[in-house]
Amino acid sequence: MRISKRSTLLLGVATAMLFATSGCSGGLLGGDDAGSDDTGPVKLAMVVPISGPSAPSGEYMSNAAQLAVDEINEAGGVLDGRQLELLVEDEACDAQQGVASANKAVSAGAVVSVGGYCSGATLPQLPIFEEANVPMIIPAANSQDLVKAGKKNVFLVNGTGNQQSNAALEYMLKTGVASVALVDDNDSYAVDITAETKRLIEEDGTITVALSTSVTPGESDYSAAVRDIMSANPELVYWTGYYQEGGLIINQLRNAGFTGQIMVADGSVDASISEIAGANAEGVLATMTQTPDTLEGGGDWIASYEDAFGSAPGPFSLQSYDAVRLAAHAIDEAGSTDGDAIIAALEAVDGFKMFSGPLTFTADHTLSSGGFVILSVQDGAFALEDDLS
Repeated sequence: MRISKRSTLLLGVATAMLFATSGCSGGLLGGDDAGSDDTGPVKLAMVVPISGPSAPSGEYMSNAAQLAVDEINEAGGVLDGRQLELLVEDEACDAQQGVASANKAVSAGAVVSVGGYCSGATLPQLPIFEEANVPMIIPAANSQDLVKAGKKNVFLVNGTGNQQSNAALEYMLKTGVASVALVDDNDSYAVDITAETKRLIEEDGTITVALSTSVTPGESDYSAAVRDIMSANPELVYWTGYYQEGGLIINQLRNAGFTGQIMVADGSVDASISEIAGANAEGVLATMTQTPDTLEGGGDWIASYEDAFGSAPGPFSLQSYDAVRLAAHAIDEAGSTDGDAIIAALEAVDGFKMFSGPLTFTADHTLSSGGFVILSVQDGAFALEDDLS
């Protein structure tokens, strides 16, 4: 997910904060050991957006994670009877807030992190959890920069940006698209997907990239970009940014008379895109991993979620639920809350059952199969369009 331009700077700031505090007793990383003793609750950190425009996604994720925690505790917990406790902290899709919240979770005794929505807020958390020897099971953030960091404690249970670009190209080739316009919000997450999709398209040679352009997030008028797209006359527009801007661009494109296909990346898979674009969102395609309402046989799980929280689940709730289940499995396999032992258990996972299918990690701790499918907006909601099988 999202990576801001400040990420690299803040990553250095976070690292400096670690060096400044690691030599002191207590402080940001001194923490209490309530999550790692032999009798207290086993604490899981979940740093997700609970404020700001992406707060709805954070709510889906934290609710689903809590559902998994409750089910595991009801079944006896972990490590022969210890209860799990979920520590939800706000990242607000902001790097500085993500750093502060990660430090807070570590200080509170978290032994595994199961959060991470916006990559820009997740990336600077990596050195914090690494220094504390806390494994990270990331359910949503999927920028290649998270993989390139090469941290032994970082595991992604969402498909990567590279896998998403491959899925996009596969669908374009399958449907015979001749020309494409690639549009991002100048954010590293979106730029990565755009660049990789462009590279794959040019490498294949079948499709023409009619336009590759960026817009500035947070604006209300994207008429200049719409004019450029209309002039390029592509058969398909692939928007790789987030739904706030995506909904506006979709609406303005359709109002300008664009009749081609529009496809969005996973950062725009949210019901809000239809609220923003209205009827113009109908038929919009999306590259996305499984969502609850597209999961075959997922009705029972959806009912459990609705019973617990009084509302329907949303994007990345399945991945968050599975992240907690995977954390509990690894803790039990490790036989302790020791970070190294949990990391070893995660690396040894072979066929763990998740909503996305049997899990086996690659050498760089990503999914062996990204699990991306094509969704489309139907009657205001995303539904399965093509499973790319």
